[in-house]
Amino acid sequence: MCLAGGGEAGARLRAVDWASNPLGPVEGWPLSLRTAVRIILSSDFPMMIHWGPELVTFYNDAYAPSLGRKHPGNLGRPAYEWWSEMWDQLTPIFNRVLSGESFFVENARYTPDRDGAPKDAYFTHCHSPLWDDHGKITGIFLVVTETTRQVVAERDLLQANAALAQQNEALQASKARLAAVVSASSEVLYSMSADWAEMHQLTGNGFLVDTGSANPHWLADYIPEDEQARVTAAIQEAIRNQTVFSLEHRVRLAAGGVGWTQSKAVPLLGPAGEITEWFGTANDVTARRVAEEALRRLNESLEQQVAERTADRNRLWTLSKDIMLVAGFDGTIQATNPAWAATLGWTQDDLVGRNLLDLIHPEDHERTAECTSAIAGGQAFRRFENRYRHTDGTYRWIAWTGGPGDGLIIAAGRDITEEKATADALRKAEEQLRQAQKMEAVGQLTGGLAHDFNNLLTGIIGSLELLQARVAEGRIGALDRYIGAARGAADRAAAVTHRLLAFSRRQTLDPKPTDMNWLVGDMGDLIRRTVGPAITVDIVGEPGLPPVLIDPNQLENALLNLCINARDAMPDGSRLVIETGRQGLDARAADDLGVPAGDFLTLCVTDNGTGMAPDVIARAFDPFFTTKPLGEGTGLGLSMIYGFAHQSGSQVHIASEPGQGTRVCLYLPPHAGRPVTGESPVELAEAPRAQQGETVLVVDDEPTVRMLVTEVLGELGYTAIEAADGAEGLNMLRSNAHIDLLVTDVGLPGGMNGRQMAEAGRVLRPGLKVLFITGYADSAVLSHGHLSEGMQVMVKPFSMEGLATRVRAMIAEA
Repeated sequence: MCLAGGGEAGARLRAVDWASNPLGPVEGWPLSLRTAVRIILSSDFPMMIHWGPELVTFYNDAYAPSLGRKHPGNLGRPAYEWWSEMWDQLTPIFNRVLSGESFFVENARYTPDRDGAPKDAYFTHCHSPLWDDHGKITGIFLVVTETTRQVVAERDLLQANAALAQQNEALQASKARLAAVVSASSEVLYSMSADWAEMHQLTGNGFLVDTGSANPHWLADYIPEDEQARVTAAIQEAIRNQTVFSLEHRVRLAAGGVGWTQSKAVPLLGPAGEITEWFGTANDVTARRVAEEALRRLNESLEQQVAERTADRNRLWTLSKDIMLVAGFDGTIQATNPAWAATLGWTQDDLVGRNLLDLIHPEDHERTAECTSAIAGGQAFRRFENRYRHTDGTYRWIAWTGGPGDGLIIAAGRDITEEKATADALRKAEEQLRQAQKMEAVGQLTGGLAHDFNNLLTGIIGSLELLQARVAEGRIGALDRYIGAARGAADRAAAVTHRLLAFSRRQTLDPKPTDMNWLVGDMGDLIRRTVGPAITVDIVGEPGLPPVLIDPNQLENALLNLCINARDAMPDGSRLVIETGRQGLDARAADDLGVPAGDFLTLCVTDNGTGMAPDVIARAFDPFFTTKPLGEGTGLGLSMIYGFAHQSGSQVHIASEPGQGTRVCLYLPPHAGRPVTGESPVELAEAPRAQQGETVLVVDDEPTVRMLVTEVLGELGYTAIEAADGAEGLNMLRSNAHIDLLVTDVGLPGGMNGRQMAEAGRVLRPGLKVLFITGYADSAVLSHGHLSEGMQVMVKPFSMEGLATRVRAMIAEA
């Protein structure tokens, strides 16, 4: 952590909200900034950093006293906000440093407002540029010492020397004043003989060892041996020219070891202008020199890292098997790597200066231009695919990753042509597999249907032949037995077609608010007779359940199928449980079932039979899939339930383990309406009769159906008009004949189906009531199951009794 430690200044810097500062969060700072901040906070020498375009300020505790009341408010703030009174003086210095020049000045005079009013102050300071991680000068490193007291002391000293030259008799008084200055100073003060052969006195203030008496060995005592020649040379030059001695050199410290000092001494002149003594000061600049050395090493390290990263980037550019690209936002290629030659056959000389669109497949131009515009807007991209032309004229698929950088497009691409070809081959193989599976399913369907319908037709044809023979012989006493057998076989054939329609989700549903508890209870006896006495059937209904909006006949069919499957899973008999209940599904549970989250009613059938393995459960809803022996099932039962559930906005779920039994649950959304219970079947003889003059138009292309419907209606007192197709039926509607109800098949020949004829008839006869009779409700014909007012539908096959009841109810409606 670069802001660790640092005393008060470090604590206050840590408290700054850097996220709202121009520099941003600390973890995003460049390594060079964090290193420099760590250096100043760990130093006891006054130091400061200005960073970024706003020159945001950092300084340490040693610098804080020089700020007066400006501290601590200036930490983390731009420099121009708190040095405004000196900005004209500081700006040229900062500009020089930011251009790469180090700047050192001694005893510079400034007029800061530190205590409520501008006041002259003097500073010796060194400015050095700071580089960011990319080698760009972004900051200023400042080591500073306030020399106001020293300058004042030197000024007083020079004035004292002048006074000595003018008035020797005032020497003692001047020495007294000088002694006062020395005692008040916090710097190292010393005096030397005229030739510097002897040190008269030195007040070290803890930095250097004090000397209270003459010391002719001062050079060896204070100056390291390898530094003595340089110090001596500077002394001799100052003596020779009678100028100020000024040198930054190493010195032996009072605490041991070697440090750095900035030493200055002025000559005191006698009446004849000769040097009589030297008086000097020395500052401890060890921390600054250490910081500068650390900064130098840091800069060297950063330069080395930049060089290493540049070399790594160059190696990657040269050795990568992926093609790399630098281009302008207008698509002009500026640089490519050698991989282009291996991938697409183009060299860099072939490509530089050309436009990308020259190489891209024409069908991909628009998408590529859109991607280029997005990059120009600052957006990076991943996995953008387009086709590039090879030098041999073919096209290769390239998957690109890249984005903007320094006003250019920087991107890397990988040849995915083989990957695309493999994926396409896999897709074609999967399509062929699906087609093979489809044909296999069709084979299973035709075989199963042929088997089932041959059995059923045998029962129907045989019963009718016997019925015909008995009538011819005049033996009419036992005809009901043959009629019942034929009717039973026909009903079973209808059940098979309903299963097929449910599997294909093309059955016409008649949803009604249904009380599930009533429905299950009403089916109890039928279920018990179906599963046989060896199986105990328990019905557990949760009281108070709201109704569900569903086709009750199809729900009964689904429940009966589940109970038959449970029976077949328990050949030796056992226990079967039918339960109703409610369950709330959270988002995760609902997502697993593929339904919206919320409350559902459940209808579950549980057995303790053989159970199913996971691979069987995975295929349980597949059409024609069955684990039963050949001839004992069509494999459509669970498929029918699955199709019915989805068509009803519900879901079905299987839970099972081998040897542990099976639990199948239907999840049904609740409904707010009032439930409708079952209706008792009506015999044709008991069906409601027509009123005087009521007429029904019957349109069906199947003569047998048309004959049966018209005869039943005639028996009930209706006037029945026949038509064999849509055009004939529409002509009847155009006539002046009185028509109370149109009964029409949906699928009619001649280019006009039943729905189209009905709608045309309603234009001619507004309010015309229509009853559609159909093998299935094609969604395109019946507008996806939504019928207009006054229109209803019945699904073939239907009983004549049911038809009569529906006709009477529709005509009687107001």
